[in-house]
Amino acid sequence: MAPLFPAGCAMTSVVIRAVVLAAFLAASGTLAQRRGGFPQPPQPGERSSIPTETKPVPLPRVDPLELQREARELAELAQTVPLDVDKVNHGLLPKDTGEKLKRIEKLAKRLRGELTP
Repeated sequence: MAPLFPAGCAMTSVVIRAVVLAAFLAASGTLAQRRGGFPQPPQPGERSSIPTETKPVPLPRVDPLELQREARELAELAQTVPLDVDKVNHGLLPKDTGEKLKRIEKLAKRLRGELTP
């Protein structure tokens, strides 16, 4: 029996590629069927360790007189900063400027923490 396509014909390589592709697709299809379909989701974990209801945490009592004192001190220190900056612009650096700014920062953080939840 004579070959269907003569050797060296472009159709020969196309037919071979088609046969290889068909065999690959058939093999991959049977592998997918053996796997058993879609994967199963994991089982839910135990919920006993998670509290069902959370109790509100009471905020610590704030001393209003202490807050007023700290707010007043913060305002007084903040008023002196523009004067210190003017002195710096004239070539003089007040020695306590850095300490004032640190104290302002500390008071501001404390007040913010006490007044905001």
